[in-house]
Amino acid sequence: MIVPYAVGGSTDTVARLLAPKLGEKLGQQVVVDNRPGAATNIGLNIVAKASPNGYTFGIANIALGANPSLFSTLPFDPKKDLAPVSLTVQLPLVLTVNPAVPAKSVPELIALAKSKPGVLNYGSAGNGSATHLASELFKYMTGTDIVNVPYNGGGPAIVALLGNQVSLVLSSIPPALGHIKAGRLIALGVSGAKRNSALPNVPTIAEAGLPGFEVTEWQGAVMPARTPAAIVKRLNREIVNALTSQDIKDRIAAGVGGEVVASTPEELAKHLEREIAKWSKVIKAAGIKAS
Repeated sequence: MIVPYAVGGSTDTVARLLAPKLGEKLGQQVVVDNRPGAATNIGLNIVAKASPNGYTFGIANIALGANPSLFSTLPFDPKKDLAPVSLTVQLPLVLTVNPAVPAKSVPELIALAKSKPGVLNYGSAGNGSATHLASELFKYMTGTDIVNVPYNGGGPAIVALLGNQVSLVLSSIPPALGHIKAGRLIALGVSGAKRNSALPNVPTIAEAGLPGFEVTEWQGAVMPARTPAAIVKRLNREIVNALTSQDIKDRIAAGVGGEVVASTPEELAKHLEREIAKWSKVIKAAGIKAS
């Protein structure tokens, strides 16, 4: 299982929760192989170029939908060179602000940003990251001017927010949760289509004042495009069986604040098409380039 990120992030965490259970279903060990770099392009290129014999697959995420617009060229074609297998999880983000920011709701934040264009700033996990893309979508939909301050990961962005070095962060839930509960950060909304069990009293950003806003840091399994359909079907069945076991659901929810969304290969293909179209508009409007 190729994971296109370093050890320790949410993609790696989910992969290492899934691997043992999937190994039980397949009757052989599933080895997690971390191949980080180039916004997942290094790891997923390995998957795309691997022998289509069923022994190599990878975990893609939101970057696969954004990269066709972020990069002028890619080493593989996301649609032609990868076979979708299954969505695995969705991880919503949470919009958090420092208590010093005079906005305690999504409408108040939008109004504040509009009254002070270019003054507020947000921390991101780097250009092209989920936090960056989600924040630019927020700006795009609200017509606001909020400055991106990129950090080397979501953790440092939260540290900057705690220190009031940035005004807001659209963060994955786990690194922000303890600070929200302790009152060190204020949660204005979660980015998914529904409320999150970890923050049941926090509305979605859509219901809090920005209808239609929805971003999830999704993950999904892919194989080389020439893999026989029977093998793709078998891996899909075993991934779905592994993910839908209650212990894996509970551990994913506790470990990364994610929700299992096991799907058919066709559903993942349609999801990827929607993601490519969505991020193409946002990236073009924001003028984002990979760095």
